[in-house]
Amino acid sequence: MSAIDTKLAELGIALPTPAIPVANYVSFVQSGSLLVISGQLPLGADGTIDPAHKGKVGGDVAPETAAEAARLAAINVLAQAQAAVGDLSRIVRVVRLGGFINAAPGFTAIAPVMNGASDLVVAVLGDAGRHARSTVGVAELPLGAAVEVEALIEVA
Repeated sequence: MSAIDTKLAELGIALPTPAIPVANYVSFVQSGSLLVISGQLPLGADGTIDPAHKGKVGGDVAPETAAEAARLAAINVLAQAQAAVGDLSRIVRVVRLGGFINAAPGFTAIAPVMNGASDLVVAVLGDAGRHARSTVGVAELPLGAAVEVEALIEVA
């Protein structure tokens, strides 16, 4: 068992079966040592989005609940990375996370929402999980999700 597998177990996280694309794209692309993970929604183990993780953040979704959704989306990012490279211990560095927050008009506290994803990645990967980040508020997301998270990862 790798150190990352041990850390996931300590955190009580079982990586789900990666979601399949719902449109004309692939879940991930590797080019050389860079792995790009397509945007991941806060899908649960059953492949659906909890109704609490749907809607406008700062409107019908509380920022704390949205941060939980961002954490779940990051877990799905890690599941895609494992599917891509077979072993998360091949991750050298999470280079960048991108976060899209389904924000209610006027809601600007989007950075703390994305911390749900950032904190999870650092908790699992340690220093290799420290990353650059962009977080933007958007008008809508697929399936009404409150958040979506994408990643650029360097692998060995």
